[in-house]
Amino acid sequence: MTTRPSSSQPLLDLPRLIASVRRGRRLWLSLALLGLVVGGALAVVLPSSPTAVTKIIVLHKDDSPTDSGTLIRTDVALLQTTQIAGAALKAVNSTQKPEDFLKDYQGLGLTNNVLQVTVKGTSAADATARAKALADAFIADHAQRNQAAASAQAKALSDQRNQIQAQLADVDAQIAEKEKTNARGRTAGNATELETLYGRRAALTAQISDFEQRAQQAGIGTPQIAAGTQIIETPRVLPRSLLKTGALNSGIGLALGLALGLALALVTGVVRDRPVLRREISEHLGASVIAQLSSPPRGPARFWRRSRGVTDRKRIATTLVRAIRSDAGSVSLLELGCPKVTAALALDMAAELDEPVALVDDLPGGELRTLAAASGSDARLVAVDAPPAEPEERRIGVGSVSPGVAWTDLDALGEETVLVVRAGKESTLWLHTVARQLADRAIPIIGVVVVDPDPRDRTDGTLWDGLHTALRGRAAAQRSTDLDVPETTPSVPEPAGDGRKIPDSEAPTRILAPVKPVAKPQQGKQIRNGVPRRPTPLLHDPAHKGELPADHFSPVTGEKNAEVS
Repeated sequence: MTTRPSSSQPLLDLPRLIASVRRGRRLWLSLALLGLVVGGALAVVLPSSPTAVTKIIVLHKDDSPTDSGTLIRTDVALLQTTQIAGAALKAVNSTQKPEDFLKDYQGLGLTNNVLQVTVKGTSAADATARAKALADAFIADHAQRNQAAASAQAKALSDQRNQIQAQLADVDAQIAEKEKTNARGRTAGNATELETLYGRRAALTAQISDFEQRAQQAGIGTPQIAAGTQIIETPRVLPRSLLKTGALNSGIGLALGLALGLALALVTGVVRDRPVLRREISEHLGASVIAQLSSPPRGPARFWRRSRGVTDRKRIATTLVRAIRSDAGSVSLLELGCPKVTAALALDMAAELDEPVALVDDLPGGELRTLAAASGSDARLVAVDAPPAEPEERRIGVGSVSPGVAWTDLDALGEETVLVVRAGKESTLWLHTVARQLADRAIPIIGVVVVDPDPRDRTDGTLWDGLHTALRGRAAAQRSTDLDVPETTPSVPEPAGDGRKIPDSEAPTRILAPVKPVAKPQQGKQIRNGVPRRPTPLLHDPAHKGELPADHFSPVTGEKNAEVS
């Protein structure tokens, strides 16, 4: 027989992903709450170490109003070196490694010349002492670097002066030799050379004097920088507020927990193949969704929302009773992830029927018997192997198709079935297995009742190729019976691919008699008394209770009775 063509599924179904995140709100809300509680608890169990802060004014030789903060950033980088950390630890006689001490303090440039140092310690006194030692070590290092630069500059000037003095000594030697030559016999050429050498000696002497003065000034250094770089705020311990620390840690824990929960919900929504939307459930089970029922409320909400849930369940039971009342065969309710809701729905159906009802209890957990005893229902509870009921007594089977339940008693529960499925409970593979098992046993699925659906699900759960089992097809058949339309013999299914005829017993669903088509109104303009008139629109018969005419849908053939793949 023909199979239903598989529809292409997108790689990332955004509506399904959003629905999975909404259904996993208990997970990410719980993780967010856990992060909030853990963050607040850490503030009490593991309080922060005492912290001391001090401020240093730092003067630079190249200070300029147009400086963009490069010099102070350099000072911050120098502060966080093992040399200064080691000098501070040596001042407080600590055996801690400089590499470890670097993690306990940090520097921050407030302005171009103000440096703030924050230090952690084991106690308030220890933090204050370390902050003082660290500031002193930085000031000493800053002054030493400036003095070293001045000394280097003075040495360079002294070396330059010595070179010029050597040149001056050479010029003096030349002048002495020329003077001896002139004493023996004055010539005009020697006098000119002497004048040049005298000018050279005077220039070198001036340069030597200049370099000597500059070297002396450079040797003095920059005492204003050394004196100006100092601690301007005595180290003090920062006040610790348990409330602020707890609020900060709780906020961080809340954000981390919420992010982790949302990430887990998104990942599980993609990885776990558990249908949530009505469209997916109907496609995988091969039956239309005829009703949906919210799960029983939890917590305090069960006190004021209980009546609403009971009303909705009774309304669905009335709909199901109206659908099966005209059929003399037995019907079963098979649960998938919601045994209590299925048992309550079966009891409501038994109360709605105006005839003796026997409920076949095949639920593994005994929920039906417990609810029947608690509600005082008049329905008779029988076992699966009980003798056949009397002709006037209707049997409604209540069973389960959850994983781990045997399939052997499905035929004894009812000739047709209504699946009560909890959204997002089972995987796609198991839904296919349920549909295949029911099809192999020739048990038609009247429809699916979805429990705990997504409240924002806007997908359509109706299959348009199952008119012979859908509620609208049964309603049309009932109208045909009311109009005394003779029941015709079901059409013979189309031959299989190998040419053989498929008997009716092998069809996955029971084929009902086709419904007599309703004549359509003539399209186009109508002329009455010579005046063109618009065609009368197709009106619904009020007795049909909102059902569309049977010819609105495609006719049922053997090709429509495809097994659920």
